[in-house]
Amino acid sequence: MSLQLLPEALRKGLFRTLLLITFFVATKPLHAQNRETPKGTSEFSAKLINIESAVNEPFRFSASLHNGSASQQVYELKSELPVGWQISYRVDGSLVTSVNLAGGQTREIAIEITAPNNAATRKYLIPVKAVSSSQTLPLQLEAVVKGSYGASLGTPSGRLSEELTAGSHKDIELEVHNTGTLPLSSLSISSQLPTGWEASFSPSQIERLEGGKKATVKVTLKVPDKTIAGDYSATFTLGGNNANAQAPFRIFIKTSVLSGWIGILIIALAVAAVYVLIRKYGRR
Repeated sequence: MSLQLLPEALRKGLFRTLLLITFFVATKPLHAQNRETPKGTSEFSAKLINIESAVNEPFRFSASLHNGSASQQVYELKSELPVGWQISYRVDGSLVTSVNLAGGQTREIAIEITAPNNAATRKYLIPVKAVSSSQTLPLQLEAVVKGSYGASLGTPSGRLSEELTAGSHKDIELEVHNTGTLPLSSLSISSQLPTGWEASFSPSQIERLEGGKKATVKVTLKVPDKTIAGDYSATFTLGGNNANAQAPFRIFIKTSVLSGWIGILIIALAVAAVYVLIRKYGRR
């Protein structure tokens, strides 16, 4: 049936009904979406959760804390550490124990964990969490202790003193000891000497030294001719990628025998000259 054949009042009623239905269908999804918009998820995460390091080097983790709620949150940073371990948190380089985040805000947190020197070689689980008044965000970190680095520098006999004469040279044996469990690499020795002294080393570098092993380095020490007799100090320093050590030496310089005889001869000549002068001019 054509709508034109219907009475005018009925046609107007149908038209108004269609307008109401169209308006209701168009606006209902919008209102429903506004009511059902989900909130964000808060999260405490790290780029790497498993890090290997030597026992005497820190474990450094880069973490991210996100407040997914609509309200401001103050998160207190807490951890459960093995006995003797230490932890610190930094935000923008400053030490912190808590972080204040606005709704939807994210902050980067640098976490540094240090193991005691006697920590066994194995994997340790480090539970960390960010706690606010309404949220607890856990983060499980893993610190793998793979061994230790350490070195000492001395002599095979333990003696750290030598005697030299002015103008002479002497060979000194230094002993490098890897006191850790991990290998050391690119080890070299340098010296701090009095002005004018010289030192050369053989070998000049130790490429690799396994844990617990020792190596010997020969030092040739040269003293200038005009060095005054007395006590001097010299320091030899071991440097490498993962360890360093020092050996302070006491060096006693004595006058050479030749220099002593020359001095005696000069004194004798001076006495003889005075005697001749006295004999020559004393009779007048």
